[in-house]
Amino acid sequence: MVLSKTFSALSDANRQRIVSMLKERDMTVTEMAEQLGVTMPTVSHHLDVLKHADLITPRRQGQNVFYSLNLSVVEEVMQKIAEFLVPKK
Repeated sequence: MVLSKTFSALSDANRQRIVSMLKERDMTVTEMAEQLGVTMPTVSHHLDVLKHADLITPRRQGQNVFYSLNLSVVEEVMQKIAEFLVPKK
């Protein structure tokens, strides 16, 4: 995990909203597009960026692909940020 890749992925407001939505539950591209009020190709682009940063993972269920938040990466990012904030002894 590279922090710059994570921060770059989270620099877009729509991607931040997607991450927030996925905190609540796994979702499909169609569900996210409806909630964000954008097209499915736009959501797919944002999902590609988030996948590249390892922030989300896809899971196929029948003909649908559900996306979920990769909590281990989120926790790792939080730990790295905490290391910056806590002074070394």
